[in-house]
Amino acid sequence: MLFIYSIVLGIVQGITEFLPVSSSGHLVLLHNILNFDFEQNLAFDTALHLGTGFALVLFFWNDIKKYVITFFKFISGSKSVVKSEIDFVFKLIVATIPAVVLGLLFETIIETKLRSEWVVVSTLIIVAVIFLLVEKYSKPKKGMEELTFFKAILIGVAQAFALIPGVSRSGITIVAGMSSKLKRSEAARFAFLLGIPVILGAGFYQIFKLDFSTLESTMIRIFVIGFLASFISGLLVIKFLMKYLTTHKLNVFAWYRIGLAIILILYFLMR
Repeated sequence: MLFIYSIVLGIVQGITEFLPVSSSGHLVLLHNILNFDFEQNLAFDTALHLGTGFALVLFFWNDIKKYVITFFKFISGSKSVVKSEIDFVFKLIVATIPAVVLGLLFETIIETKLRSEWVVVSTLIIVAVIFLLVEKYSKPKKGMEELTFFKAILIGVAQAFALIPGVSRSGITIVAGMSSKLKRSEAARFAFLLGIPVILGAGFYQIFKLDFSTLESTMIRIFVIGFLASFISGLLVIKFLMKYLTTHKLNVFAWYRIGLAIILILYFLMR
């Protein structure tokens, strides 16, 4: 049964990490609803997040390779560096800093105080309202080359709020990009590339903190199965969402979040 739960949670992670409905929020809730409790719940969630992190790497591999080469050309003093490309690299770097700093500063609070059902319900609704407001009032029209460093930092600050379960890292960074006048598809691309160092960094940081001597071989196999399930499902969802956002708004995800929050409130009150 644990292996089935691992696959289910891996698929849920792969879908909800990239759809703007909050992966961490769904995982917290599923652990409670299914009464699925590992001694290493947070470590298992880390394995699932690493799966989606590597899905991002594979999907955006050509972009990553291009920007890494550009960065090393720049630091080596090469004259062939394309200005728009190196600017984009540094925008990603400065936008990554807020989530890293705040994640390290508030790690204990996030892992203990904020991984609760009512926090998830609250953030599901609050962020849904933000989606609806941004879709109604923002006028996205700019390309990535017009994103300023200041606005890149603001998008990074928005990403830091996704450390709170229920917010949705992809969702909050996409609407932050749209608020900076980026086209929806461009905002999604920036959000996904921005998520790679944060997702992988947080995942490997948690791995280094694990006491592997306490993990049985069965538990390790469960982690691997969950990782693969989240990787495969995540890859499929990235491809879908990048195409979807070129012609569709975020409203459907906002109403999903509100509907889910209502269902969860009723469930928590009646159990």
